[in-house]
Parts: sequence; C-alpha cells; structure tokens
Amino acid sequence: MRPAATSAFETLAAEVDGPVYLPGTSEYAEEIDGFDRSVRHRPTVVVGATSAADVVAAVRFARDNDLGVAVQNTGHGVALPADKAVFISTRRMTGHEVDARARTARIEAGVTWDDVVDSAAKHGLAPLNGSAPFVGATSYTLGGGVGVLARKYGYAADHVRWLDVVTADGELLRASESEHPDLFWALRGGKGNFGVVTAMAVELFEVSRLYGGGLFFPAESTPRVLHTYREWVTGVPEDMSTSFVMIPFPELDFVPEPLRGKFATHIRVAYLGSAEEGARLIQPLRDVGPRLLDTVEEMPYSKVGTIHNDPPTAGSYYINTFQLTGLEAGTVDTVLELAGPDADGTVMVEIRQLGGALARPPKVPNAVAHRDDVPFQVYAASVLGNGQDDVVLTAHARLVDRLSRWDSGHRMLNFMAGIAHTDPSDVRDAFTDEAYTRLVALKTRYDPGNMFRFNHNIPPAPGKQRR
Repeated sequence: MRPAATSAFETLAAEVDGPVYLPGTSEYAEEIDGFDRSVRHRPTVVVGATSAADVVAAVRFARDNDLGVAVQNTGHGVALPADKAVFISTRRMTGHEVDARARTARIEAGVTWDDVVDSAAKHGLAPLNGSAPFVGATSYTLGGGVGVLARKYGYAADHVRWLDVVTADGELLRASESEHPDLFWALRGGKGNFGVVTAMAVELFEVSRLYGGGLFFPAESTPRVLHTYREWVTGVPEDMSTSFVMIPFPELDFVPEPLRGKFATHIRVAYLGSAEEGARLIQPLRDVGPRLLDTVEEMPYSKVGTIHNDPPTAGSYYINTFQLTGLEAGTVDTVLELAGPDADGTVMVEIRQLGGALARPPKVPNAVAHRDDVPFQVYAASVLGNGQDDVVLTAHARLVDRLSRWDSGHRMLNFMAGIAHTDPSDVRDAFTDEAYTRLVALKTRYDPGNMFRFNHNIPPAPGKQRR
C-alpha cells in the first residue's frame, strides 16, 4: 500500500469512533457479509459506523478520494458489487426510542424491526414492520414497506415524520414535510439513491394483538386451496392481509414435524378484528379440508413474525418480482404448473394481496408509485450456488413468460433483491414516468456524481454520471 493511501486510511480511522477495516482481514470479510450472498463485495475500505458523525466522516472520505458509497445493515436488499467503494456498515447504530404519547418511534439506521416491535408492544403500539421482522427497518421503509398491516394503514413510507440523511457532499440534513421537502419525497420510495439515512421517526399504531397465523394444506389439496383462495380473497375487508406460498419443506430438525419433508401450501392470515370474526371470515379456507398445521389464533402483536415465519437463513438467492393485474383461474393454474406439488421445486412462489390503503395516496406524497392498479404482488425465489444456476435462471425466465398475461409491468423496490432487476430500466418499472423524471432531477441535484450507486440505481441526468 502506498504511504499516501496508508495515511488517508489512518486519518479516516482517527475521525470515526467505529472500526475501520481494510481488505485481507477477517474483520473486513465478516463486516461485508450479509443475509443475501448472491453478490460479493470488494470495497476499498469498510467503516463500522456507530453514529451519524461516523457516516459523515465516511462519506466525506469517499468524496475526497473519488470513491462510491455502499450501505449495509442486514444485507437483504443487496444489489450490485460494492467495488471501489467506502462500505458503511450501520449494524452498530441500534438506538431506538418509543414516544408513546406521540405514537412515534425514533429509529437509528442499524435497527431491525424486531426491537421496535418489542419496544412498541409495551405501550400497546405497533410499527408498520415487514412480515420478516429481522429485516432492517430503515432500508425497508425507504423502499416502501409492505407488511401485515399494510392493507389497513398503507406503506411504511407513508408514515415517516422525518429522516436524517448524509448527502453526497458530506452534509447531515433533516428532511421532513417542512425541511428539504423534495428530498423527503424522494427518500420515501427512492431508497438509498440520495444519501445515507442515519435515523428516522415513524408513526406507530394502536395495535396490540392480531388474529393471525398460517394454514398449511397438504400437496393434494393445493389446487382446491388456491382456487378457493382466489375467489375468497376478493371479499375480505381491509383489516385483513393475506398471502400464500407453496413450499417443499426439507427434512430438517428445525421444520415442525407435521411439515417435515412434505410439500405444503401455506396461507398466511393477519386480521385486526376479533378472533370470532376472523374465524368466521377464514372458515371457507378451513372448509377446503384437513390441514397439516393450523396456527391461526389470537396473538399478541409481538409475535407477528410467526405469521409468515420466514427463516433467517443466509445464502445466495435469485429473486424475481412483479405486480399482477389480477388473480384469475388461469393465473392460479399457471402458478400451480410452475411451482405446485408436481413441479420440480426450483422456484418458490409467493403471491401477496395488496389493495386497501395501499391503493390510496398518502397524506404526505412520496415516490412510492403504482398504487391503484396492482392488486397482487408476485415474489419468486430460488437458491443459487448448488451447481444448478442455469436451471434456476431458465425456470425464472419461464415464470416471467408464462405469467406475462397478468404482469402489470410494475415492480416494487422492496421486493427487488439479489442479482435480478439491477438494471436502471428495471428500477424504472417501480415508478410512474412522472415520479421517475422527478427522481432523476433530484438525483442530479443531490448526487450528480452518482456516489450512491451500489443499489437499485436511479442514475443522474446524462453527462452527470461518474465515469
């Protein structure tokens, strides 16, 4: 390493309270590791930020040394390899506090929803967290945020009070409805394209319990289950959020015994009304036939993660996602063919119901788009790295082709992860033309050199990008 470079890294290390790691050390490798390992990073330097001041120092170092900036908490939404970058790990920034009277929570950049859910529950409150509460709260919210309360209350991005953000010039700003409102609009939906968010304040809701859980049906019931679901779901109230996924469960000890080594169709239910009314509403699903497992019951909101019960298992994944114009008989038949019990198990398909409050504009406008014409969300996932990557890619291409009749042409930024959908043209599908034009203008204003480019990128206007 050249002496001048060594001196620069030493200066950076002296300016931050958190650790600074260089390539070739075990700490460096551990810090850049994340949940989704489909993308490998080789940053120039890693900063384990402990505060907004550390983030400011890291961004200014990147600015002064012609480097990009990548940010990671849990690594669920990893997109592009962070090479020639200052890699900021926010996982040490775990401060959060609940203001029960104001019904808000202040959340630092490294907080996962688990901690906020538990803290809010002590006051009978709940955040608009995702179905997997072990995901980072900040990046989830900046990407929109669709959780089990979304049909009732809307996107998580719709209920942000303010955001503290370090912009490309190394300045720490507060963005809100009254301060830097254009930046506030762009950050809520535009994700990490405009700076590093170090903290945010979000609204909480008076939710202390749910009627929720899962209905797990055996393989032979799957066609009837899904066709019953597609008809039933059109009449459910906004207080209820549902989805389904078909899973060939492995024969491993962590899998509940009734599901171990079996194919199951998992209907997920989250209902804000009474247990009695919830049971009445889902009875048509239960009437389909026996379940391998039925966990739908009254539960404290603190147990919300058990509804989807997503496994926190790190690995390499291929994720495909788009929004549907409807869920017709032909849609269900196609999904059954591609991911049902008679398929080869290469692709796991989840379909999530949208609509309700998600289809209405928020009180304070933001960049989240395609609200009123996309009633369902497809999320298709496969494991990479097993020597079958070509098979995986072929299977996903077939999925996209076969479902094209119902593909709205829209995507949701939160569900775009891994190595798929990283081209700016894919990112554009997450926005209306009007919103995207405005986002590009704001990107050009706040980050003309595209410092924040290791993401689902919105490039600045032509001629402004970093070469």
